[in-house]
Amino acid sequence: MQILVIEDEPAMADSLTWGLRAEGYVVDVASNGEEGLWKAREADHDVIILDVMLPGLDGYQVCRQLREQDLWTPILMLTALDEDLDQAEGLDSGADDYLAKPFSYPVLLARLRALTRRGLGERPAVVTTAGLRLDPASRTVSRDGTALDLTSRELTVLEYLMRRQGQVVSKTELLEHCWDTAYDGAFTVVEVLIHRLRRKIDPPHGIPVIQTLRGAGYLIQDDTP
Repeated sequence: MQILVIEDEPAMADSLTWGLRAEGYVVDVASNGEEGLWKAREADHDVIILDVMLPGLDGYQVCRQLREQDLWTPILMLTALDEDLDQAEGLDSGADDYLAKPFSYPVLLARLRALTRRGLGERPAVVTTAGLRLDPASRTVSRDGTALDLTSRELTVLEYLMRRQGQVVSKTELLEHCWDTAYDGAFTVVEVLIHRLRRKIDPPHGIPVIQTLRGAGYLIQDDTP
């Protein structure tokens, strides 16, 4: 999952970036309203964490302009303001949720999961397909009841593929959503990770979960009857 953090306080931005990356998220950061608005327009993010008190364009203005341009990425407003009218203004400007500083980090993560579930499409809390069960909240995955030991990156890539079951996902799309935006390496890193995933997921079942479509990308087939 790719998250855009628009936050002008360096300590808060660094804390959010470190914490979210530790959870397996891909994080893009903007330090003011104008930069945040540009990044939100130019790249495809799964959710935006938007501070209200920003230099230049404030968070309300950024949110309002995105909605006026029909950009409906879920937005979590993050601010030191905690008055009812401030929350109302944020929600009225098009935000999906509102969290006041200081906040509990587990609550932030739960809010993000809730936002992505009700984003532009249906996103169930627990993802299941092809015998796999992936719980983003606990960061655990199993196949046919057997727990699998995956790294944070492996789990992130698998979740992305499972949420797009029945759809072909290119290597470019995986790089954009599952690796940091600063990464500019070769597609080999995707191929190596998919190979590692298969070695952990497929045995002893013998039935491959992740299919390769040469020249197109990867596919987890929808097993819904």
